[in-house]
Amino acid sequence: MIPVRVASIAIDTRGQHVVLLKPIGEEPGQGKVLPIWIGAAESASILIAIEGSTPPRPLSHDLMRELLDAVGSEVTGVAVTRIEDGTYYAELTVRTPTGTTVIDCRPSDAIALASRLGAPLALADEVLEDAGVADDFTGEPDETPDASESPEDAEARVAEFREFLEHIDPEDFQG
Repeated sequence: MIPVRVASIAIDTRGQHVVLLKPIGEEPGQGKVLPIWIGAAESASILIAIEGSTPPRPLSHDLMRELLDAVGSEVTGVAVTRIEDGTYYAELTVRTPTGTTVIDCRPSDAIALASRLGAPLALADEVLEDAGVADDFTGEPDETPDASESPEDAEARVAEFREFLEHIDPEDFQG
């Protein structure tokens, strides 16, 4: 398993939301990222968690967090374990008062919950190998602009990322 972080959330040319997972320790623009297409609600939920915002009313993933707390349980890890026919599968590992259990779930829900709880995220090596793409465009979410990068270079990086999103097809990542 490869420990990862949420590198970015984007919208592709069809208006579909994409979460990009990147191995921890890899520099922005180096190695690979794993794009996973997710729903708009899950995208918003992940962004709210990453930004540390509080929605006016609890979202489903906030409810999950509260339920886990209420029953004395905690998420100890989230893993994207495989890809089959273009569908990603994830597992949520939960420690309960009666022991540890692994729960099958959608990656988007697992990532949204892990982002709220600070639980570690991981990818199976084969998933990144099979569906990962070269990282030519990510930056740290809280990255301050590189003082040595000209505005033209920054615009070129953004244009390159937009070009990637315009020509990417979810079917390209089917295992």
